[in-house]
Amino acid sequence: MSAPPTETLLDLRGLACPMPVLKANRALRDMPPGARLRILATDRASVADFQSYCRETGHALIAFTDTAGVLSFMIRRRAETSPS
Repeated sequence: MSAPPTETLLDLRGLACPMPVLKANRALRDMPPGARLRILATDRASVADFQSYCRETGHALIAFTDTAGVLSFMIRRRAETSPS
């Protein structure tokens, strides 16, 4: 049996573009492959930013919700790392 994936919460409410994506990128770099990062944000631009970010980096945007203006993104770190 394998261990359940780890999940880290990153509360970025109140930060404007591009800070949520930059801070999420920094957090994901330090996480093991397959780990999950839940991001809370309030900047509406984050929706398009995280979609583009995941498309470009290979991380998976596995969930997105908008509850009373708080955006929640769940990103799973890609399985392998690419050269920097």
